[in-house]
Amino acid sequence: MGCLERGRARPFSRQPACHLLKKQKGRKPALEFAISVLISGISVGGQYALIAIGYTMVYGILRLINFAHGDVFMVAGLLGIYLSASLPLYVALPLVLLLTVALGFCIERCAYKPLRSAPRMSVMISAIGVSYLIQNTATYITGGQPMTYPVIPFLSDTVKIAGTSTKWVTILTPFLVLALVIALQQLINHTKVGMAMRAVAKDFETSQLMGIKINSVISVTFIIGSALAAVGSMLYFTNFQAITPTAGALPGLRAFVAAVVGGIGSIPGAVIGAFIIGICENVIKSTQFTVFSDAGTFALLILILVVKPTGLFGEKVTDKV
Repeated sequence: MGCLERGRARPFSRQPACHLLKKQKGRKPALEFAISVLISGISVGGQYALIAIGYTMVYGILRLINFAHGDVFMVAGLLGIYLSASLPLYVALPLVLLLTVALGFCIERCAYKPLRSAPRMSVMISAIGVSYLIQNTATYITGGQPMTYPVIPFLSDTVKIAGTSTKWVTILTPFLVLALVIALQQLINHTKVGMAMRAVAKDFETSQLMGIKINSVISVTFIIGSALAAVGSMLYFTNFQAITPTAGALPGLRAFVAAVVGGIGSIPGAVIGAFIIGICENVIKSTQFTVFSDAGTFALLILILVVKPTGLFGEKVTDKV
């Protein structure tokens, strides 16, 4: 009956009770929507963080931007599709991890190690070449058609948080990222391998003179970065299931932006930068300006670099002559 009450209407009532109820009901969906956007942004940011760590670790040691890293992420997704087609997931997923690590190791040994003493421009061109090689190989194998990532039990299940329905992967991603980052920090700060990595990052030439096995340290760095990218692909493609040969390009680019925002070379900075990028991206996508989500990400990057050129947590590095 709308806002009419049974019996005689009250002339002095400026705001009928039904209007108040509508307002209260309107606030709840708005709050649920905001919570949904925030949770989704944190989750996507966590997935970007796992990719960004690979960028920042390689740069910290080699002063190299590994442009093929996003494609390693994409290959991990394709491996998940092909292996799960013939193997149980509990066998396929560990194999994805191992094969992705092997790919990262091979890229370092074949494309970067021979150019260790070459000019940086040569190494950068090699990295771009590897990226295109991986993309073209994936196009040849898949025919360039989108492929659907397998459904991972539990991670793909729906859960309701604060009145908002989402997947378990969205809830678990930040906690998994936090656990992996803590484990990585423990490795870097409290093991011999980690000490060697910090020494090489601090002074490459002196570390070599001190007897540190530079090639082994660099290989371990690529292995760790590739393993994290594989885990990131499992989480990311559980939400965004369509995989194409270029599916790693945008996530890789956003993760690179996150690493630069946080201060490339700083692992905590890369993680925080990734969460910032993920939240900003999802906030923009929730508005009528969805098409500007990537533009907003890069605008944020430019703003931060103008204010602090080394990123939020980056340190100024002086090249030796």
